[in-house]
Order: sequence, then structure tokens, then C-alpha cells
Amino acid sequence: MINECKKFKISTGFNEVAPLTDTVKLYVEQLGIKEGQCVVFTPHTTAGLTITSFWDPRGFEDIMDEIDRLIPTRINFKHQHDTPQDAAGHVKSSLIGVNLSIPIHEGKLMLGHSQGIYFLEFDGPRNREYMISVLGE
Repeated sequence: MINECKKFKISTGFNEVAPLTDTVKLYVEQLGIKEGQCVVFTPHTTAGLTITSFWDPRGFEDIMDEIDRLIPTRINFKHQHDTPQDAAGHVKSSLIGVNLSIPIHEGKLMLGHSQGIYFLEFDGPRNREYMISVLGE
């Protein structure tokens, strides 16, 4: 049984969508896990993680535009510790989520043929971290 976790660093800009797929795949391959589970997690309250299609890069703009439409930056948030952008980022992060779980089968992440793993920045620019945790054999 292998149980490994590693931290990775990423620098992001406001409303940036950053690809993580290649890094996650490489880490799983390097560990030699054949069957198991991979969890990707970020410890930030104004960022999120998602799995979506990579075919059309403008799709990332659609995702961020719709998240901004649903949770616009505004001055009447009750949360006033930081900026309105920060307050909106907390709501976005809570709704999108900060972790993903992906099965590993026959040594490969079980992503669909057009799926990729992405880091979503709702505040920024920031230096961020994310973790990849793998459990399996």
C-alpha cells in the first residue's frame, strides 16, 4: 500500500484558470500506483478546483464569466474583513470546492477523454499551493 502526499506551488492572476492535469498525471505515474485514489486539494479560501473540458480554451472564460455573474464582486457583502473581491472569492470557493477525487485504474487517472484538472483563482494575483494525495497499490 502506498500513501503519498506532495505540495506543489503555483502563481496565479485574478480570475485565472491554471491547468494541473499534466502535473497530477506525472505524479501518479512516478509513484507507480496501479489501483487507488488521487485527491487534489488546495488550502485557500479564495480559490477552487474543477474538472472540465480542455478542447476550447475560451470555455475557461465562460466558466469564470458565469461564476462572476452568479457571485459578482459587490460592496454589500456582510464579510468586510478584506476587499469586496476577497469576500466574493470566499463565496465562489465555497460553491466550487477546494478538492477533487479521481480514481486510478491500471495506472491511469480515470478522467474522461476531454477532461482536465484546473485551479481557479478568484482573488489574486497570488502565490498558491495545492496538494496531491495518492492512496493505492
